[in-house]
Order: sequence, then structure tokens, then C-alpha cells
Amino acid sequence: MPWVGHAAAGPDGPDYVAARRPCDAPKPLLDNKLKQLLEFITVTRGKKTDLRREAGQRTRDGLLTAALELLAQRGREGLTLREVTDRAGANVAAVSYHFGSLKGLCESAIERALERYLDAQILAVESLGATSTLQELAEAFARPMVRALGAGGQDLAVMRTVARVGIDPPQGWGRLAGKFDQARQDALRVLTANLPGVEERELIFRTRCAAGMLNWLALSPIGTELAAMPTEQIERQLIPVVAGAFHGYPAIVR
Repeated sequence: MPWVGHAAAGPDGPDYVAARRPCDAPKPLLDNKLKQLLEFITVTRGKKTDLRREAGQRTRDGLLTAALELLAQRGREGLTLREVTDRAGANVAAVSYHFGSLKGLCESAIERALERYLDAQILAVESLGATSTLQELAEAFARPMVRALGAGGQDLAVMRTVARVGIDPPQGWGRLAGKFDQARQDALRVLTANLPGVEERELIFRTRCAAGMLNWLALSPIGTELAAMPTEQIERQLIPVVAGAFHGYPAIVR
């Protein structure tokens, strides 16, 4: 095939400077361009995947929030899938995709609220040292519940929902066993330092009693009375009771 070019003067007279077609480009240059194109496609696909993943996470979080709000307001009875999706701005298929069913969504929402409660409790208790008092332990242990009682409204409604379901937790909540154990171990560390003569199993029993009492407060009429008080007054009345549960009383030998 003849060269396509233009005339140019040279030392030996006119000659031609070829105008190379794209296919005539050097192979290393083509390889580099192809590599850049492939990298661009890979990055673009990755960004699209990330955007889809983020959108899916936003939908999932929105469904969990909507379900928990409705559960706190009304409980499980009569709650419909359409109410949850309308509140979350999602479609019904999203519930099936992320949770399998309305029941799965509700259990996941309550489990998430319980996990946040445990995280707050662990954060408060793990900051205590070996020299911390039982009063300080009671304050840290009860802090999430005291805050919910003091805030009232949606915060207290969510806490009541968690406490109600916590009486008979679903089987899937086993994944939170590690956090329950951590909260208990952090409390035991302070209890052992303050009550060296008490057996560990007795201290564990007292810790469980204190946790059960806090759950009961969220559901009982006295919890409603406490919720009407300022937070400082709630602490003055509740913390000594929790500290008393930790301290216990020597058994009377008969």
C-alpha cells in the first residue's frame, strides 16, 4: 500500500513524510494505551460497585431505623410491611433482599438497638479501674438506662422495646454473646477488687440481677415515674439501689 504524505525538501530532493495511520503506531504505544483503557474501565466499574453498595447500605439502615421507630411506638402487633417501607422510603422487595421477611427485619432492628445499648454500657464500665468503687460501677453500668429514662420519648420507647424482647431473646442473638460476656467481665473486675471474699459465681449472679432490674425498670410503672424526673434525680434514686445489688448482704446462717 502506498504511503500517504506530503512533499518535503531534503538534501537529495523531494521526498515524502508518511502520515501514519493509528494501526501503524508503534506496538509499545498501543500496549500502553490499551493498558490505560483497561485501568479506566476497572476503576469505573469499581466506583459503580461502591456506589451500589453504599446505596444498599443506606436502604438497609433506613429500614432498620423505620422498623425500630414503629416497634417502639406500637409493638409488633399489627405492624405491616407497607408501613415500614413507606416510612423508610424503600420498596417491599428491599426487605426480602436484606432481611428475608418482616419478622427478620424486626428482629434485626431490635438486635441492633440492644447492641448499641451493650456498646454504651461496655464503654462506660471498661473505663473503670481496680480502685473504682461500687457506686462508680453502678453509675457506669446503669448509665445507658438512666439516659434513656431522662430523655424519654423515642429513646425510652426503644429501650422498652429492647427490654421486652430481651426477656425471651430470639435464637439469632447468639452473636451478641461476646458483648454480654465482655460487659460481665468488666463488671467482675471492679466487683472482685471491692468484694474479695465473694465467689465469682455469686458476683455474676449479682451482675445479672442488676441488669434484670434495669430491664424491669424500663417496663414497669416505677420506670414511668422515674422518666418524669430530671436525670440528676433519677441517678440519686436509682444508683444506690444498683450499687446495693452489687454489694449484696451477708447470708444469715441458721
